[in-house]
Amino acid sequence: MTGSPRVRYAERGSSWWPLLWGPSFALLGLAVELSTPGPLHLPQWLVLAVLLAAMAVPWVLARRRFRSVRLTTSELTLGGESVPLRLLALPEEPPSTDAARVLGGGGTVPRGMAEVPLLLHHTDESGTDAGEATPAGAGTVVLAWAADPERLRAELVALLRSE
Repeated sequence: MTGSPRVRYAERGSSWWPLLWGPSFALLGLAVELSTPGPLHLPQWLVLAVLLAAMAVPWVLARRRFRSVRLTTSELTLGGESVPLRLLALPEEPPSTDAARVLGGGGTVPRGMAEVPLLLHHTDESGTDAGEATPAGAGTVVLAWAADPERLRAELVALLRSE
């Protein structure tokens, strides 16, 4: 099969609508100023709207980069970390997640997301799966995360069980 892997699940991390918060607040301030006696400061409100929108851009970009989830037929990408599916397995029963590493580079599962426990098999220096010689289900418990964990888990089950 040629071409890029098919995307089975994706979350953007953030939409662009937060850029409208600043201009909305500036418009509200302008409306209050129009309804009261005194001078009108239209240029200042326009500058404020642009500045507030510009300040929201890095926030949106960071959320899109570090809170995005993408599952393809070959890898799972959480934030800035990608893991090949051949290294992942589903636990037979729910494992203890107390000391599990969170995929994606964060110390904890991002707020608003729910965890999806997985088993990660390690590779040796040659790139072969060191978990092949271990008993079924062996591996390090790691935590994937998603806003819709049931759907991500269902897609992972379909992909990992078919291998």
